Amino acid sequence: MKKKNIVLNVMLLLAFVLAACSGTAPDTMKKPEDAMMDKPTEEAMMDKPTEEAMMPHETPTADAMMMKETPTPDAMVKPTEEAMMEAPAWFSASLTDVHSGEAFTINDLKGKVVLVETMAVWCSNCFKQQTQVKALHESLGMRDDLVTIGFDIDPNEDAAQLKDFATTNGFEWKYVISPTDVSRDLSSLYGAQFLNPPSTPMLIIDRHGIAHPLPFGIKSADDLMKALQPYLDEAM
Repeated sequence: MKKKNIVLNVMLLLAFVLAACSGTAPDTMKKPEDAMMDKPTEEAMMDKPTEEAMMPHETPTADAMMMKETPTPDAMVKPTEEAMMEAPAWFSASLTDVHSGEAFTINDLKGKVVLVETMAVWCSNCFKQQTQVKALHESLGMRDDLVTIGFDIDPNEDAAQLKDFATTNGFEWKYVISPTDVSRDLSSLYGAQFLNPPSTPMLIIDRHGIAHPLPFGIKSADDLMKALQPYLDEAM
């Protein structure tokens, strides 16, 4: 066995010597760097910048930039506050003035300034507030562009009671029995306090039909004048 190993080793040595003498070596004997020179690897090819990559980026011309969609002047106009505000549903509800029996809607009054109070005949704070409204009217005199409306929101009161209350106290502006859907809208839009008469809820509707609630509590005639004046001075 030992002899066989010696013979095998001698044969391998002889083969190596013969190969060296012939100037060629087995492929497996090539140096790693020589093998790498034969064919570039995929990774090496990826590192080389392509001709397209070496080209400078093209700068868009003015004409090319003009091709992009540009908003038209009409599209750039911002909507006005009036356009953005839809009239509340209660503006179109039919109301009946207990003094005259005349039917009207808030929309019919557009272009005028409207002072609205929610109230009830039994409410003492409402009575105090309406005496201030009366003083306001006396101070302002006759104005066709100001309309005052008392909305009776108590479902247990009727037109006859409301008319008697207004006539007895000399409150000559419009009074209406608030329809159920109108009372509901007033509450949902401006707060539940608008259905609580003792808190003397009031709001101003300007000439463009936008409502502006006033602070709760009794407002003096002077307070009401200061609140109304900017809207009365505003042109339609």
